[in-house]
Amino acid sequence: MLKLVRLALTAAILTAIAVRLRRRARSLKQGTEQGPEPTGPELILGRPGRADLARYRVRGKARPVVALLGVGALTAVVFGVFVLMGMPIHDREEDPVGEMFRDAARRSAMAATAEAAPDELATAEPTSARPTPDELAPDPASSTPSPVVPDPFCHPEPRPVTVRPLDPKVKRAVDRQWRRVERWLKANAPKTYATLGRPGRAKTIAVAESQMGVDFPDSLRASLLRHNGSRGTGAFGFGAWFDGAVNLGIRDIRDTWRALCANHGTDPAIGWWRGRTIPFLTFGQRERGDLEYAVVDSIGGKVGWDDTVSGMSPRLPSYYALMATVADSLENRTEFDGWRPTVTRGVLRWEKAE
Repeated sequence: MLKLVRLALTAAILTAIAVRLRRRARSLKQGTEQGPEPTGPELILGRPGRADLARYRVRGKARPVVALLGVGALTAVVFGVFVLMGMPIHDREEDPVGEMFRDAARRSAMAATAEAAPDELATAEPTSARPTPDELAPDPASSTPSPVVPDPFCHPEPRPVTVRPLDPKVKRAVDRQWRRVERWLKANAPKTYATLGRPGRAKTIAVAESQMGVDFPDSLRASLLRHNGSRGTGAFGFGAWFDGAVNLGIRDIRDTWRALCANHGTDPAIGWWRGRTIPFLTFGQRERGDLEYAVVDSIGGKVGWDDTVSGMSPRLPSYYALMATVADSLENRTEFDGWRPTVTRGVLRWEKAE
């Protein structure tokens, strides 16, 4: 195909050259016989004769021939360009000699690659030296820490103030434990007995529950209805520490809960503070940053506190169980959580058990 295009282009060029030479020779001949060729049509006076018509006829015939030849040459050139641009590789002119050299070069390159492959594999890095996926994994210490998710229990939805009914059996059982404690304090530690608070109100408990978004366990509610916390020097609490432990009142419970939610305290059930737990007691003069509150879980009712050794963890199954354990320790002078009750000048104190 390429040969045909080349032949067409060559023929067009030779034809154009021949026509040009022929015109030039005819022009020279006419100039010798008739003088210089007029530059344009001359004004013919009167009726033109045959000689006049012949002179103009020669020019008129020559021009169409040249025009047709020019158009033919231009067509051949355009056709050749389009053929070259659109012609696929396998339709082009074959070059057996060049193809032979190209095949030889390709075979040589493939042979060189095959010979070099064993050496390259021999010098390659051993598999054991390559990094493992664990080594490529990001260092946890350098990775960005996960964002802290807000505790939903510390952001409760608004709910109406509702005074919930209290089970009479729970009320009687809690009052029974309180009578045991009151008798012992009145007889052995009158100053501590005097710190017991007045009875709380069920409406005040309902307001605190509404604001905190949790339900107080029934035993805690019954206890607050008999004594709304304790006040003063040597105040009483269901806990043991060098300087004692103090029961919190209803409003103190709410305010302490808000502070613990803001500061992220500790939950006895899962190791960190959560808004579902309710602080009910504070230890006096805690040191080394140990958590100074005992809490009850509103879900399940477990009671826990920090003993300054093993940290915050559940200690007893319920608030009522804590009341009964402390009452037993007071009446029998037995150990409670590693402590024994003692009295100093009418004030209940606790000392470490040997």
